[in-house]
Amino acid sequence: MAPSFDHLRDADVDEDDYDEDEIDISDLREKYEVQLEQGYDTFVVIDGLPKVNEEQKPKLVKFLLKKLNQVGKVREDQVYMPMENGESLSFAFVEYTSAAEAAAAVRQLDMVPLDKRHTLRVNKMSDIDRYGREGRVDENYVPPKIEEFTEKEHLRSFLADPSGRGRDQFAMYRGDVVGVFWNNEKDTPENIVDRQHWTESFVQWSPLGTFLVSVHQQGVQLWGGASWSRQKRFAHPFVNMLDFSPSEKYIVTWSNRPISIPDEGHPQLSLDEDGKNYVIWDVETAKPLRSFANLDIPSTNDTHAAPAKQQPKFPWPAFKWSSDDKYVARMTQGSSISVYELPRMNLLDKTTIKIEGVMDFEWAPSTPQREGVKQYEQLFCFWTPEIGSNPAKVGLMSIPSKQIVRSLNLFSVTDAKLHWQSDATYLSVKVDRHSKSKKSQATTLEIFRIKEKGVPVEVVDTIKDTVINFAWEPKGDRFVIITTPEPTGATAVAPKTSVSFFCPEKAKGSAVGNFKHLRTLDKKNSNAIYWSPKGRFVVVATVANQQSSDLEFFDLDFEGEKPESDKDLTANLQLMNTADHYGVTDIQWDPSGRFLASWASVWKHTMENGYHVYDFKGELLREEHIEKFRQWLWRPRPATLLTKDEQKQIRKNLREYSRTFEQEDAERGASADLAVVEARRRLLDEWLAWRASVEEEVEEERLARGLPKYPIEADAKSPENGEEQVIEEIVEEVLEESEEIVP
Repeated sequence: MAPSFDHLRDADVDEDDYDEDEIDISDLREKYEVQLEQGYDTFVVIDGLPKVNEEQKPKLVKFLLKKLNQVGKVREDQVYMPMENGESLSFAFVEYTSAAEAAAAVRQLDMVPLDKRHTLRVNKMSDIDRYGREGRVDENYVPPKIEEFTEKEHLRSFLADPSGRGRDQFAMYRGDVVGVFWNNEKDTPENIVDRQHWTESFVQWSPLGTFLVSVHQQGVQLWGGASWSRQKRFAHPFVNMLDFSPSEKYIVTWSNRPISIPDEGHPQLSLDEDGKNYVIWDVETAKPLRSFANLDIPSTNDTHAAPAKQQPKFPWPAFKWSSDDKYVARMTQGSSISVYELPRMNLLDKTTIKIEGVMDFEWAPSTPQREGVKQYEQLFCFWTPEIGSNPAKVGLMSIPSKQIVRSLNLFSVTDAKLHWQSDATYLSVKVDRHSKSKKSQATTLEIFRIKEKGVPVEVVDTIKDTVINFAWEPKGDRFVIITTPEPTGATAVAPKTSVSFFCPEKAKGSAVGNFKHLRTLDKKNSNAIYWSPKGRFVVVATVANQQSSDLEFFDLDFEGEKPESDKDLTANLQLMNTADHYGVTDIQWDPSGRFLASWASVWKHTMENGYHVYDFKGELLREEHIEKFRQWLWRPRPATLLTKDEQKQIRKNLREYSRTFEQEDAERGASADLAVVEARRRLLDEWLAWRASVEEEVEEERLARGLPKYPIEADAKSPENGEEQVIEEIVEEVLEESEEIVP
C-alpha cells in the first residue's frame, strides 16, 4: 500500500536526491499548459452540430477534425463538446494553436456544410464574450420589428431610354463636378445628375454598368438607381485603386498605406485586416472576405537569365479574376501563383501552384469550349523567362484540376506579353527576341488556337521590327499591331511607327485559315489601337504625344470592290476618315460601337482640355472645350438577353429596322428645323412690332413740333433739291505690268 502524506519520511522528500531540470515534462506541458497571453483568441465556437450520444461522440469528433484541420492544427483533445443527460448540445469549443488559425477558421469554415442536414456556424470565442456577456443580451425575448416592404429602385433602369432611341449614358468629371448624361449625338448632352465633390480622386463604372464608383479618403462608395442613391460602402481607408470581378459579385481595393485599426475598432474591418494593403469584399453584403499585404518583387540574381524588362513594384491588378467569378488568383513573381476559391477565399487544394520564375499570368476572358473536352474548366496562361540553361516557357493550366493543357518552349526571349481574344478562341503571345549579341531585337507572335484539338500553335514570324502594341478584334479573328524599328523607351521625339493589319485566309466550312498579313501603313506616329466593341471598325490613334494627335478610322469589312491581292483573305480594309484632336490623352468606344469619345485630361496636361465625339465613320459630331476637364467614361451595358437565333433574325431584318430608325431621325431633325424656323419667325415678329411702336412715337413727336409727317418726301419737293446733278468718276485700272532690264 502506498504511503499517505502523513506517513512520508523526510528522506522520501529530500530535495538533494533529484534535480528538477533533469525531469522531462514537455509532453505534460504541451498537453496542459494554458497560454494566458493569448486569452480566448485561439478559441472558436462551432455551432450547428448534430446531437449525438456518448458512443457516437468520438466518431463525430473525428469527422469534425477533417474540416477543422483544413485551416490549422487541431488535436482530438482540443475539441470540447458539452454533454447534457447523455446527449450533446449541438455545439463545441475548439482550440487552435494560434489566433491567426482561429481567425482563418471563422473566415473559411463558417456556413460550410458538414453533411446534407447540418451547416457549421463558426464564431470567435472572444466575440461570444464581447457581444453576449451579461447586460448585452436582454433576458426577455422581444420579437423583432419587421419593417414594411419598400420597393427598391431598379439598378438597371438605365437600359430603358425614356426617349426610346436606345441612347447610351456617360459620366463626365470636370472641375469638382461629376455628372451623368444621355448622349444626344450632335446635340447638347441631356443631363441626368450633377453633383459637386462627388468624388475625391476619380470615378469608375462597374463592369456591367450597375454602379458608379466614387473614391474617398474613407473608402469606396457605389451609387446607382434612378435617384443615384448610395447602394454600398466599403470603408478601406486611403484607398488608391479598385477592381471588380467580371460579374460584379466581388471587389478588391488597394491602398499603399497599410490598414491601421484604431483601439475603438472599425465599422467594417477587424484586427485581421490590420497591416494589410488589399481587401477583397463581397459586393452584396459589403463585408470583407479576406485581406492581404503587399508582396515585394524579388530581384533577379541569376547572371544567366535573359534581360527581362523591369516590372512595376506593385503591378495592378494584383488579383485577377476568372471569367465565372469562382476563382481569384495572385502571383508571387518568380515562384508561384495562388488560386483562391470564392466566396470562401480558401486556397485551392490548400497549396500554391509552384512555377519557378513565373513573370506574368492572365485568365481566359470566357470559359473556353475546347474540342475533345467534356467538362469545361477555367484556363489561365503564364510565362517564365530563361533561367540558366532552361528555355523560356509559355503554359496553359486548367483550373481547378491544375492540369497543364499546353506548353511551349521559347529561346532568346527578352520579354513576353499575353493577349487573350475576347471569346478565348485565341491566345497570342507577343515574344520580344534578342539576337545572340543582344544588340538587336525583333518580335514574333505565337498564336494558340485554344478551341482546336491539341491546342495547335501558329507562329507569325514575318515581323521584322519590335511590336509596341497589339489588339485582337472583339469576338473576331483579326488583329492589328503597331511596330517601330527603333528601341522603345523614353525619347525626346517619338520614333516613327508602322501599322499592320492581319486576318485569316479563307477556309472551307467553319474552319479558320492561317493568319496572313493584310496591309502595312508606314511612316506613322500612331501608338494606340481601339477596336469597336462589336468588331469590324478600328481606330488607330496617336495619344499623349506633343507632336501629333491623329485619329484614323478603318473598316475591315468594306463593302466596296476588293483588291485582287486580298481575294483569299477574310477582310477588306478601307480608311474611312481621319481626324485630329490636339492634346488627346484618352479614347473610348461606347458599348454599342456607334460612337467614339476622345478627350484631353487635365491630369496629363492643361492645354485645350475637353472632349470630341465621333460616329463610327469618323465624322465629328460634337466638341467642347471645358476647363479642368478630367474624365469621360461610357456606361457599360450587360450582355444581351436575346438568344443567338433572335440576334440572327434581327440582323436578317436589319434594313427594315434601319428604315424605321432613319424615319425617326428625319422626323426629329425636321421637328428641330421647324422649332428653329418658329423661333426665328417669333423674333422677326417681335422686331417688327417694336419698329412699328417706335415709328408711331416718332410720328406723334413730329406732329407735336409741326414738322412734316414724311420728311424724306418734303426734302424731295423742296426747290433747293429740284436740280439734278451728274457726277462722273474716272477709275484707272492697271491690267498688266511688266519690268524689263535694259543693259
